[in-house]
Amino acid sequence: MDYFDEDTTGLALRVTETGSKSWTFNYTFNDKRSRMTLGTYPSISLAGARTKAIEARTALETGTDPRLSVVGAETFQAICDDYQAREGNKLRTADWRKAILERLVYPVIGSRPIRDIRRSEIVRLLDRIEDNNGPVMADRTLQIIRKACNWHATRDDEFRSPIIRGMARSKTKERARTRILTDDELRQVWEAADHCGVFGRYIKFILLTATRRGEAARMDRSELKGTDWLIPGSRYKTKLDHLVPLSAAALELLPAEGEWMFTITGRKPIRGFAVLKLGLDKSSGVTGWTIHDLRRTARTLMSRAGVDPDIAERCLGHALPNIRGTYDRHSYRDEKCQAFESLTGLIDRIVHPQANVVTLSKAV
Repeated sequence: MDYFDEDTTGLALRVTETGSKSWTFNYTFNDKRSRMTLGTYPSISLAGARTKAIEARTALETGTDPRLSVVGAETFQAICDDYQAREGNKLRTADWRKAILERLVYPVIGSRPIRDIRRSEIVRLLDRIEDNNGPVMADRTLQIIRKACNWHATRDDEFRSPIIRGMARSKTKERARTRILTDDELRQVWEAADHCGVFGRYIKFILLTATRRGEAARMDRSELKGTDWLIPGSRYKTKLDHLVPLSAAALELLPAEGEWMFTITGRKPIRGFAVLKLGLDKSSGVTGWTIHDLRRTARTLMSRAGVDPDIAERCLGHALPNIRGTYDRHSYRDEKCQAFESLTGLIDRIVHPQANVVTLSKAV
């Protein structure tokens, strides 16, 4: 159902059967009736929609298709933003999806009108991602693009998604990774990290805290409370606050001042992991691992150090199954603190091995 604005010609609020609301601008260009989406309500107010509609009307009067002139209207990024605003709270991986779009997709097709994006453009984009980040990441990106396009297709009578079957790159189903660093590999990576500046400190910090790549990268000083790091639920995978008591070794890796704990520019958190890790791989001689494998390595080391499995899972922020996870809201700070100290101690013994040699007194 369309509800047309009495003050602005062509502007309407479209309400679907499910109750979703979006602003549209209806017009005729080159003797063809068309409709473009200006944004969703309430993320775009009536005043904002009227402004965009006036921009579109002005473009028409100069002989220009409004889709090419209205800032933010029906660009791929604008559609994805609408999708995130309306559906993001239903997606556990919303932040992860947004990060992939911002890093790999928006710089290439984000500013393009979604109707003008051709299948060949997406194929070239996926080629680039496959070459630089691997076929699995290319398929993950394709999945995100497909969902956004399909969502938009349900809200626009004229849009047809450019995604078709057969565009996936990985021919086999992605399997859960089991890779961990061996003691020798851990020793080599740790030693090489000493010569990799901020990125080296960052790698060590992930090992000592068993955190995810993005959680550690975006750590800022406001999250540090004494010796505790409280990751807010707004940027944590489970959407719950996660407490990480920091060991003395982990605290030593943090700078004494500045907003970001790991930053190269001083203005933004560390990024460009692919290039930085290539340098670390070359220095250490250890390849075939990802930054996330450090989290799995840390969890395995906790078991070796004798940490209780339930406490180890809490250290990683994993929800416990069944009734325990539902009703037990104790933070387990002391237990987690001891677990991280045990992890730190084992890592220290691995990277600084002591020769098992005992000097005996000479017999008289």
